[in-house]
Amino acid sequence: MGEHESFSNLIYEERAYLAGHELSSFIAALTELYGSEQARLSEKDWLEELELMDSLPSSAKRHWRAVTIAASVRLAGRLSKGRLDPVTC
Repeated sequence: MGEHESFSNLIYEERAYLAGHELSSFIAALTELYGSEQARLSEKDWLEELELMDSLPSSAKRHWRAVTIAASVRLAGRLSKGRLDPVTC
């Protein structure tokens, strides 16, 4: 394996880790606030929004946050239609 290929693999692994971390944090928060059904739907939204993004910008962390924001917009639309309130503790 060449040095360039090794470096590319490290970048891929870092981006995959950051994406997983962003998604799991998003889903954990939604599960706590709105329950597992909305979290499941939002996970699907997040993955769909990821597919809609054309390419990764230089800052992968910023990219994942943009995906989360887009999925949050979809959640807000669902919640405003159904007038769901956060789960109260």
